[in-house]
Amino acid sequence: MSSEAADVVRLLKVSGETVAVAESLTGGLVAAQLTSVPGASKVFRGSVTAYATELKHELLGVDAAVLAARGAVDPQVAAEMAAGVRKALGADWGVATTGVAGPDPQDGQAVGTVFVAVHGPDGAATGSAPGGKVEALRLNGDRAEIRRESVRSVLALLLRELAGEQTGNERAQDTEQNGGF
Repeated sequence: MSSEAADVVRLLKVSGETVAVAESLTGGLVAAQLTSVPGASKVFRGSVTAYATELKHELLGVDAAVLAARGAVDPQVAAEMAAGVRKALGADWGVATTGVAGPDPQDGQAVGTVFVAVHGPDGAATGSAPGGKVEALRLNGDRAEIRRESVRSVLALLLRELAGEQTGNERAQDTEQNGGF
């Protein structure tokens, strides 16, 4: 169990929210990290491991035209995977991983090219899409190291978004109390 996973579960419990996971290159490792935390059943809705490109469209609703034009290793694909799993599994938050762990390049992308995404309650997170955020990673190492770092990175992104949601709410209240400044 990672400290990121434990912190995610703790923050979700506090806020009464849930998370769902869509994974490609990590093959279920994000879900495994989250479910290794005692009490995760209160916040973890489930996961979809859509390793095959067509499953990203069929199960997660990723735009088939985007997949055809850009391939599966793309920031928009990551964003749509996170939004799709959130909707499909009825969670407050969706997270996604897509990328190239190696040993060979894929879809014209080099080994170590990874996109992680978080999609939260509408307006709660900032970034590339309403309610969503995507980060591009360029990772070094072997296949196992790239997959491990992808898991850590998506959980860290979710943690920042969860903390930002709480900070944003507190900041809004402070602004009202301080006359708008």
